[in-house]
Amino acid sequence: MLFQRIHKTVLLALCLTGAGASASVSEQRQQELIYLLHQDCGSCHGMTLKGGLGPSLLPAALKSRPDDYLRHVIAKGVPEQAMPPWEAILSAEDIDFLVQHLTRRTDVPEMNQ
Repeated sequence: MLFQRIHKTVLLALCLTGAGASASVSEQRQQELIYLLHQDCGSCHGMTLKGGLGPSLLPAALKSRPDDYLRHVIAKGVPEQAMPPWEAILSAEDIDFLVQHLTRRTDVPEMNQ
């Protein structure tokens, strides 16, 4: 119950501030983030993001993960695993864009994973 209230509050705050919308990230920055995703993240998650040292980042593999969870993992990393924190390099808007891009991409076929 408490989690649901916190989750609703976070969602309301995101809607009111416009966070999570890719419109807050310029087209040039979006291209830079996509490049970073495939080059830096791809070094562990596979160049096609189908998985490698790290898990798959394809939409089908992420559909059971809430966006807030994905934002947290990108920002804070996963302690004692190979996933580093990116919050010192990426803004909240950058992370929101990456989450939206990863979970809502239509340029990859859905796969059973």
